[in-house]
Amino acid sequence: MSCMLSTKIFLRLNSTQSNCKKLGYFITTPIFYVNASPHIGHLYSALIADAAYRFNYLLGKNCSIFSTGTDEHGLKIQQAANNNKIELSKYCDKIANEYEHLFKKFDIDYTHFIRTTSEEHIAAVQHFWKVLESRGNIFKANYTGWYCTADESFLSETQLKTITVSDGSQVKVSAESGRPVEWTDEINFKFKLSKYQDDLLHWLKDEKVVQPAKFHKLLLSWVKDGELLQDVSISRPSHRVHWAVPVPASEDQSVYVWLDALVNYLTAVGYPESSLWPPNCQVLGKDILKFHGVYWPAFLIASGLQPPSNLLVHSHWTVNGEKMSKSQGNVVSPVQAAKTFTESGLRYFLLREGTNHSDSNYSEIKVMRLLNAELADTLGNLLNRCTGTTVNVQQYFPQFDVQYCQPDAKGLLLALDSLSDEVADHFKQFNFYKGVDVIISTLREANRFFEISQPWKLCKSPDSEHHLACVLHLTMETLRMSSIALQPIVPQIAKLLLDKLQIPHSERSWEFTKRQTNDKIRFLNSDKVMLFKKILNK
Repeated sequence: MSCMLSTKIFLRLNSTQSNCKKLGYFITTPIFYVNASPHIGHLYSALIADAAYRFNYLLGKNCSIFSTGTDEHGLKIQQAANNNKIELSKYCDKIANEYEHLFKKFDIDYTHFIRTTSEEHIAAVQHFWKVLESRGNIFKANYTGWYCTADESFLSETQLKTITVSDGSQVKVSAESGRPVEWTDEINFKFKLSKYQDDLLHWLKDEKVVQPAKFHKLLLSWVKDGELLQDVSISRPSHRVHWAVPVPASEDQSVYVWLDALVNYLTAVGYPESSLWPPNCQVLGKDILKFHGVYWPAFLIASGLQPPSNLLVHSHWTVNGEKMSKSQGNVVSPVQAAKTFTESGLRYFLLREGTNHSDSNYSEIKVMRLLNAELADTLGNLLNRCTGTTVNVQQYFPQFDVQYCQPDAKGLLLALDSLSDEVADHFKQFNFYKGVDVIISTLREANRFFEISQPWKLCKSPDSEHHLACVLHLTMETLRMSSIALQPIVPQIAKLLLDKLQIPHSERSWEFTKRQTNDKIRFLNSDKVMLFKKILNK
C-alpha cells in the first residue's frame, strides 16, 4: 500500500528567501520520528539549529534555509498507530502537528517543515533511488540476519549482545540501544556500501566535517574498521512494511526508512531541480551518527552529490542523572515543563546547560535555580536598577563621556570591549553555553559596577550628575549589547529589553554588539517590563 498523502511540505519563506539563487546559510535538524510525542531532547536539537540560524541572520546571512520536519514511515509507525487505535495517516498528522505546535511555542524559526509522507518528498526519494540505481549502486539479494524494529536498523552479530530477561530466558538485543532484535530472512535491494570506504576516509580527512572532535574520531574508527561498511539493505518487502515509499518499478518492495528519511534534506532544497547543496551544518543526536556519518555521505557520493560539509553531533539529556526513557517514566515534555519555567526559560536552560561533547542533566531544581539566578536576578535586576525612577529620574539612556568615568569602570569596559568577538567565536563553534557564559559574566560585572558606584547616592548630589550619567550609560550599554547577543538564545526576552531601551530594529544586528558611544540621548520606553518572573519553589 502506498502512503502517498495530500500533505504538502510546509514552508515559511519571506520574499528574500523565495528569490534565493545563492544561500546565505543552510542548516538542518534531523527529522523527528512520529512514534511518540516530542521530549526535551527533540527540542534541544531544534534549539541548536534555531540559535545557529538566528545568529547567522544577525551576521547578515538573511537568504537562508532552516529545515526540520517529521519522519513518518516504517514498521514502528505502523505499530504505534495500531497501538493507539488510530488510522495511519491521522496518527502521523497528530504527531506532526504536535511538533509544529511545539516549535511555534518555542520560537523555532524554521523556513521548511518536511513531512516524509508529502508527495514532494516521495517524488524526491524515488528520483534519488533511480539515480543510485542508474549508477550501478543497487542490487537485489537475500538478506538473512538480525533487524531491530525499534531502531529501524539491520545489525550484524558483532552489534548484538545477549541479556537475561525477567523470566530467566536469554534474548539478543542491540548492543548500542539495548532494544530487542528479530531474525529476518527476506529478499531486499542492497546498496553497495562496501565500495565507498576510501571515499568516506577521504571525506573524513577534514576534521571539521564532524564536530565535536570526539565524534569525528569515533566515526573515523568505524570507517577504518569496516564493520559498518557491509553492503546494506535499503528496502523491505511491502507485505511487511506497507507504510513506506514504494521502490520504483518494484512495488513489492518499499524503501528502507532511513534512506527515505535522509533524503528529506534534499527535499528541502527542491531536489532534483535545485543546486543549493550541501547544507552548512546538519544537527543530529549522537544516537544517529551511524546513519548520518556512514550511510548518508556514502549515498550522496554514490549519487554524484557532495557529502555533508559539517555534521554537528550533540549528546543526550539525562533526567536527575538517569537516562530518559518511557520505561523509567521520566520523559520530560517541554510543553508541560514550560508551564512552570516558561518557553523562554526552558530555551535558555537547554542552550545554557547543553553541551555537545557530553551528556547534560535536567532537574527541576537545577532549572529553577539557574533561571532565577541568571534571568531574574542578574539580567532582570540590572534592568530594574538602571531604569528605576529613583536613580534615573529622566528615564533616559544617557550619552557617554569618558572623562567622567571612574577607575571602577575599567573592569566593565574591558568586558564590554571583548564581548562581541568572544561570544561570536563560541557561537560559530555551536558552543552556545560558552557564549552565554561570557554574556552572564559581563552582566555580573555590570551589577558589581553599579553596586560599588552607588548611584542612589549620586542622584542626590548635583555635582555628581555626570558621574551618574556614566554609571547609567555603562549599565544600559551592557544591557543593550547583551540583549542583541542573546537574540539567538531567548529572542522574546531580548526583544522586550531592546524595546525598553528604544533600540531601532536597524541597530539589532551583530555589528551592534560592539560598544557604542552615543552621540545623543535616547529616552526609554514608558512601558513597564518584566523580563523574567522569579520562579517560586513548589
